[in-house]
Amino acid sequence: MSKLDHWIDNKIVQNAFVWFLLFLILLTTIQAESRIATSCFIILLLAPAVYINNLLILPFLRKKLLVFLSLFLLNLLVFTTISVSIIRTVLDQEFEVMMFVNFFGILVLALVFASAIKIARDSFTRRQHEQEAELKLLKEQLNPHFLFNTLNNLYGLSVVKSDKLPDLMLKLSDLLRYSLYETKETYVPLEKEITYLENYISLEKIRLEDSTNIRFEKSGNLSSKKIAPMLFIVFVENAFKYLGVIETKKSKVTVSIKEENNTLTFTCDNTVDAHDINDENLEKDKSGIGLQNAKKRLALMYPEKHTLTIKENKGTFSVVLKLDL
Repeated sequence: MSKLDHWIDNKIVQNAFVWFLLFLILLTTIQAESRIATSCFIILLLAPAVYINNLLILPFLRKKLLVFLSLFLLNLLVFTTISVSIIRTVLDQEFEVMMFVNFFGILVLALVFASAIKIARDSFTRRQHEQEAELKLLKEQLNPHFLFNTLNNLYGLSVVKSDKLPDLMLKLSDLLRYSLYETKETYVPLEKEITYLENYISLEKIRLEDSTNIRFEKSGNLSSKKIAPMLFIVFVENAFKYLGVIETKKSKVTVSIKEENNTLTFTCDNTVDAHDINDENLEKDKSGIGLQNAKKRLALMYPEKHTLTIKENKGTFSVVLKLDL
């Protein structure tokens, strides 16, 4: 979180800003010799009613509307009466109906204004917490998904007692260390995510080097960028999982990450069998996760800042993801 975001999310700063706006409104509308002092004095009178409304009365709005309206009106009448009495004492004036009506109107506007801001802020905070909870759940789902696929590879090599098994286990250890301990933040350095992909691809090379041409390419300014963790791995996993077997030549998997003008382009191509493969086919795995998971995370982390294109063309399945960083 940047310093600006920290200040914007600070409740003290938010409250001070709201009261400052109200102060400016009063300053431009009050007709008095000392407008600044009068405006500050009125704000001091309004503050107790506003905070009682926001903290104690407003929660009833969603639960019991009649109770809310009754308490809201009672709060208005009580603090209007108290405030008018204080004003009469300070100014040494007799009671006037218009004084009561004017302050009542000011307090109504203050309570409505403060309530609207409080409702909007609480709604935003609630949505933010819901998104964080969903992102946490999606990340927790993703790690077992990857582990399940990799353990299948380990099992296959152990059955044939392959000499590749020790190297495969070392790669798996590095991958799990990253996924378990270094992906807790909302965003991680892009370089670490690339290293993670390189390790995963190296792991697949151990298994498929005799039958598949595997290539990983990267270019652009990648050192200073950050990205949501474990974002690309679903597409790379699927490329190997649904890799087509070609009798006349080697299969192919090409992964590319390119940064240009603060736009990151991720491309993943793999050869496929003759039968059609689409989004629905890719989602039909035992884990029930995969592309749908990645699409949800993209919608949450990069709303209106990404484009995802998935298609099959002439025996090649292609994924192109563009992110506005």
